[in-house]
This record gives sequence, structure tokens and C-alpha cells, in this order.
Amino acid sequence: MKFGVMDHVDASGLPPSAHYEMRLALIEAMDELGFYSYHIAEHHGTTLGLAPSPNILLSAIAQRTVRLKFGPMVYVAPLYHPMRLAEEICMLDQLSRGRLQLGIGRGAVWPEQEIYGLDPTTSAERYTEARDLVLLALTNERVSYSGKHFRVPDFHMVLRPFQKPRPPLWYGIGNPESAPWAAAQSANAISLQPAAMARRTLDRYRDEWQRLGRAAAELPFLGLARHIVVAETDAEAKAVARAAFPRWRKSFSALWEERGVPLPLKLPLQWDEFEAAGQGIAGSPASVRAYLTEQAGLAGASFFLCQMVFGEIRHEEALRSLTLFAREVAPQLAN
Repeated sequence: MKFGVMDHVDASGLPPSAHYEMRLALIEAMDELGFYSYHIAEHHGTTLGLAPSPNILLSAIAQRTVRLKFGPMVYVAPLYHPMRLAEEICMLDQLSRGRLQLGIGRGAVWPEQEIYGLDPTTSAERYTEARDLVLLALTNERVSYSGKHFRVPDFHMVLRPFQKPRPPLWYGIGNPESAPWAAAQSANAISLQPAAMARRTLDRYRDEWQRLGRAAAELPFLGLARHIVVAETDAEAKAVARAAFPRWRKSFSALWEERGVPLPLKLPLQWDEFEAAGQGIAGSPASVRAYLTEQAGLAGASFFLCQMVFGEIRHEEALRSLTLFAREVAPQLAN
């Protein structure tokens, strides 16, 4: 069992410069505390994502950390020219000497693509072409491609990834029908679903892995994404989560509300309802260990992507949470 940190880099109430510095200081702490990886979401035109260009923040992370792996969760592939993205991926992998983790997705918030003048009805096609072209570019020195949305007559990939044949792939998986592609690509798979639902998807992945004749010992990470707040007592942790959650929730729905479009998923307004739905835990180290043990068992998960900095959580609260998690939760669950 390993643990990473997921981050929307959503608005905290701090000015942007202070907001970024707080995040970078906490990421340095994650590196020192032994977290496996750090992943940032990509969002545009909304306070949910103050890292609309993930690679700018990731390049700073490459220089301020030593061991921590990092990457996007995910690049919104329809918004990029794939060859430009492939070149930047190579740069980041070289700058970090092989610590980049590669997450590519379609992008769940279609209004963000509309504000760039893209037709959301074409996003699935654009995503598939962009994804395939990026993966092709990372494993070939010359690329020629002709698709409906992208044409590359002859591109010389002068830059190559540090990791061979390419950085590890990460994939947000919600539908069991996506498991065959993810397994074929040896992608690490992360689910936001409730544990019992996630079990069906992750089991499908395991079945596909076995069907491909691959060893169980080489299975990539199959994990869950959950909000986590740790403090010395349950009461202290819940007080932090209750205070921080409303701003994150407001950021999450802001673009949908601004455009008069119903939020496409049920998301509670308050932390207690969110926690009761099984989507997170705020508690003492013992409570968090019990929750993660139960979730891992229900879902068959080998990895947790923990959202530990969100909304109005202050630096000292987040640092305490990260430290307690690394020292009193993760070691007991590692095996």
C-alpha cells in the first residue's frame, strides 16, 4: 500500500503568490515525509483550479523536491496540441530525472472546453487522438499522423523521456468498460467511486491483466481518491474539515452555476454529509487507519490518492495532517 496526494490547487483565500508558495512548501514537506507522489488537477476559468497550466507548477516542484514523484491528474488532452505536450512531458521528465507521472484524460468539466471555443461534443474524439498521438511521440523519434482533429506530417522528437519507454501512465477510471484499455497500457488506475462500485471496475482491470498473461506481482497501482484530514483527535480533525470544505465545494460548482448548468453529480454542501457518503475521513490517526483499511478491503485497492489540502485549510493545519498521516497512518498500512 502506497499513498499519494491529490490537489486541485483550488482557491484558499490567499493571494495567488502566497497560495502557490504555501502549496510548494507543503509539497517539500511531502517529499521529506516520504509520500509516494503528488498529482494536480487541471481546470480553467474557475477557482477550482489555480494551476491551469500544470506544467508551470510541476517544473517548480521538480526543482524543490528530490524523491517525490509528481504529475497531472490529468492533462485535459483535448485542449493541447499533442506534439507540444509531448515535448513538455519530455522536459519535465528530464528536469526531474525520471519522476514525472503521466495522467491524460478527456476532462470531465465540458464548460471549460467551451470557454476555449471547442465543441464539447467532439471532446471524446479529440481526446482519443491526442492521447494516442502523445503516447506515440514519447516512444518514437519521428512521428507522422493523420487524424480528424490533428495532422502531423513529419515531426522529429529531439527530446526523449528520461524514463524508458515513457513515464508511468495514470488514468482516472470510473467505468469497467475502460479497464481493458487501461490494463493494456499498464496504467495505474484511480477511482472516485464509492468503494463497492470501485471494486467492480478494479476487478475488471485485474481480470484483463490476467487475460493478458501478465504477472500479478507486476500489477500497477489500483487505487481510490479520497479527502483526508488528520489531527490528534476526531473532534479537531472534523473542525478543520468542516471549516475548509465549503470553499472547496463552492469552487467545485462555480463554473456550472455561473453558466446555469446543473452540477452533473450529487455533491453534499457540508463536510459531514460528504464524510457520511464514504468519500473522505476527518479523524485521529486511529480513525483514519480504520477508514482506509475498510475502504481498501471493500475496493481491493493498493493505493490511496489523498486530497489533504483543500478549501480554507491553513498551512499549519495541512502540515500537521500530512505529518500525522506519514508517521502514524501510512507505516501501519504499508503492508
